[in-house]
Amino acid sequence: MIWMYLLFLFVLTIAGSLVPIVFKKFNNSWMTLMLAFSGAFLLAITFLHLMPEVFHELGEKAGLFILLGFLLQLALQRLSHGIEHGHVHDHAISHHSVTPIFLGLLIHAFMEGIPLGFSYQSNNTTPSIFLAIAAHKIPEAITLASLLFMANIKKNKWLLILLFALASPLSGILAMYFGQKFYFISNQLLYIIPIVAGAFLHISTTILYESGTKHHQLSRQKVMAVVLGLGFALATLLLHVHE
Repeated sequence: MIWMYLLFLFVLTIAGSLVPIVFKKFNNSWMTLMLAFSGAFLLAITFLHLMPEVFHELGEKAGLFILLGFLLQLALQRLSHGIEHGHVHDHAISHHSVTPIFLGLLIHAFMEGIPLGFSYQSNNTTPSIFLAIAAHKIPEAITLASLLFMANIKKNKWLLILLFALASPLSGILAMYFGQKFYFISNQLLYIIPIVAGAFLHISTTILYESGTKHHQLSRQKVMAVVLGLGFALATLLLHVHE
């Protein structure tokens, strides 16, 4: 089942990157709603599934690593310029600035795939995390592809998209394989997962605060998207997955 999740995540990322090409007049209002939904979904899944798991494993020490992950994502944002939040800033669109942006986004993508390769106490944690990452990955891929085309990079555009699409599945595979094979790696993953949870908290809260509305006001449509994201996350508590 894990392999299917990772394969589907790769396909979704590629599909998201095709949106700016297939729909050249993609409506920004739809992007705002996608971001609001994915931010609310990711935030709720982090609280409902990921954080209970890490506190169960590490106790009060988990809080320190969650904070570390939050600060780490804050640092990565200086490289990525908020692309993982679904934002393309005009000052960032130049051939020279694409490399650090892509590097920051690639590190972020590698981090967010790690939880998919970890073994959790609850059997509905992995599918719930997958759904949250998938919801976040689509607008993220749309934004990256838009940036690459706006930057007018004529070579290696699709290679960069392919590397980005592979990053999360690859980290999930590595975490699963080495975590099962080596006790040391499995033990270290216990500390890496809360770091990723902290990064998720930073990303999701930033998305909810910034996602496309003027003066950070909540439109009716954005409120509906947030409520829908929270509702889907709550519904995952009813999942019973037997792998």
